[in-house]
Amino acid sequence: MTTIDTPRDTAKISVRDVRKTFPLRNEEFVALERVSLDIADNEFVTVVGPSGCGKSTLMNILAGLDEPTAGHAQVDGRDVAGPGPERGVIFQQYALFPWLTVRKNIEFGLKVAGLGKAERRARTDHFIRLVGLDQFADALPKMLSGGMKQRCAIARAYAVDPSILLMDEPFGALDALTRVTLQEQLLDTWSREKRTVLFITHDVDEAVFLSNRVVVMAARPGRIYDVVDVDLPYPRTEEVRLSPEFAALRNRVWTSVYHQTPGTAADASPTPSA
Repeated sequence: MTTIDTPRDTAKISVRDVRKTFPLRNEEFVALERVSLDIADNEFVTVVGPSGCGKSTLMNILAGLDEPTAGHAQVDGRDVAGPGPERGVIFQQYALFPWLTVRKNIEFGLKVAGLGKAERRARTDHFIRLVGLDQFADALPKMLSGGMKQRCAIARAYAVDPSILLMDEPFGALDALTRVTLQEQLLDTWSREKRTVLFITHDVDEAVFLSNRVVVMAARPGRIYDVVDVDLPYPRTEEVRLSPEFAALRNRVWTSVYHQTPGTAADASPTPSA
């Protein structure tokens, strides 16, 4: 297992010994137990694991939508204390305003932030082009496919210029072909508009294809089981996806997810990939 300590002050995101419990009748449910993880600036990290392993709970803590029962979650060396503009969050459900066009959905956060009309328009147009929605800028969400809605949600998150993107199974509800297309488009956007990304998924292939590192979690209680470095070149093309190297990494992650040894888990903070 890849478990090497890294200095906390070098990490963009730092999670240390996080424990999260929820009340359950006369007992408590332990969703996360001693989770520690460091993510470097502009690193793309995916998190996979069986249902109930605490993937979404971890993301909610980093998003500031929930608090750890014990331990610390930090961004840029400061404890997470609620949502913040430096963290953009994208869920499986698109959460677009149905009465606003693509352009106005993307522009919404910029308007709230107080940007002037000309700057809002320029930034919105840039991200509309970036995600390939030029022809649908004035369309309402009901006129868009699922993939287009998610591209709009990604553009809206990028537009407010967060340094971190937290993505909770954003492609989970899409068909296989659309999912592959959006994976490639997301990486293309990330390569041009660098951000630190924490991406949660159930799909092992997706996890390997997207990331610099794959964090595998185990359930009951939720904890880090393994960390796999993905030493594959960018851009990630179909050729990469079909390569023996990809297959070997996919098999490694698959084994970690579906053939976990009870009681085994990583006990140190995984270091970001170089």
